Amino acid sequence: MSEIYRKMGVDASKRDVRIMETSIKRAFPYAFTDIFKWKESKRCFALHVDGAGSKPIISYLLYKEFGESFYFKLLPQDVLAMNMDDVVAAGVKPLLFVDYLAINPFKLDRSIVLKELSEGFRSTLSNLTSISVLSKSYTPIFIGGETADLPDQVRTLDVVGAVYGEANCNNIIDGSKISKGDLIIGLSSTGRLSYELKMNSGIMCNGLTLARHILLSKYYLEKYPEIANESSGLKYLGRFTLDDFIDDLDMTIGEALSSPTRIYTPILSEILHLFQNQISGMVHVTGGGLTKILRVGYMKKYVITKLPSIPPIFKLIGSEGHISLDEMYKVFNMGVGFIIIVKASVVDDLFEIFNKYNLDSLIMGYVDDSPFKGNVLSVKCGDLHFSSYRKFS
Repeated sequence: MSEIYRKMGVDASKRDVRIMETSIKRAFPYAFTDIFKWKESKRCFALHVDGAGSKPIISYLLYKEFGESFYFKLLPQDVLAMNMDDVVAAGVKPLLFVDYLAINPFKLDRSIVLKELSEGFRSTLSNLTSISVLSKSYTPIFIGGETADLPDQVRTLDVVGAVYGEANCNNIIDGSKISKGDLIIGLSSTGRLSYELKMNSGIMCNGLTLARHILLSKYYLEKYPEIANESSGLKYLGRFTLDDFIDDLDMTIGEALSSPTRIYTPILSEILHLFQNQISGMVHVTGGGLTKILRVGYMKKYVITKLPSIPPIFKLIGSEGHISLDEMYKVFNMGVGFIIIVKASVVDDLFEIFNKYNLDSLIMGYVDDSPFKGNVLSVKCGDLHFSSYRKFS
């Protein structure tokens, strides 16, 4: 898998990113998100940036093929989810949000795209504030951003955002409380939550480059050469069109690939309000799949013994691309979009909250001590057996 991704110009494991990380002074080195502490005070801050990845290409194709601009409206939820859930995973409350939009005006009508994106940000933020008082307090204020016309740099469209948040340093979930015997709870990325408007395939924002090239027909590349780089090792080798309805998915390929990333923040805000001291760690499962858990804690072994059934979209990608199961779990979320590491005493209370929001969840495993200076992920579930490591210097 990593070799396939390299041929496509993508580093799924983000090993080279560590070069940049060496220049960052982390106040809490074993928290999920980088946190800055203000001098000797108790004020802690996070400034996080992320985007919708290559998902805008799906919106672009749906617009070009069917004249349907609605799918651009879904992208803001992806961007908000990728930023909000990352900072909340460290116990930080999102306060402010800005966007950055880069458009190729020769390929897209700027006014149409910006209208849909603007409405997407407005409606997503409005929905989050209407869920509960707590959710409203965790919903950032949209204070502007930047729009750039970059016809020579951007082939289609890029949608990115940044969130600023604050927390009392004493409330940062930094992984220091993770201990032997803690339980690992996985939260589903699929289905439909009480505050979501439609069913979600669970694809979120990661692995879309691979999914596009494996599932979609070469027809799209021939008609729209701007959707792939000429040096890419894979070029739309699939047998599906965007409007193909797949019974197992109960939706079309286009609908499955464009399903917006789930925002867990409304549920997490309630959990943090009630059980802050019992939450040992939280992980937003995005690029890197289950191995994302290695980012939190120090010298811990995360043992996974149970996983949810694989959602249809990932079964389809795996079978069509002939990808091994362990590699799939190292790239995609595979139906687990968020992980909470928690003390056993409050598990039943958490499940009550999850059920209230119609969120499927399960105890996936437990925490043990690491046998060496580093974190270990050990997955032993049915036919799935693999281990991953994060060594500490």
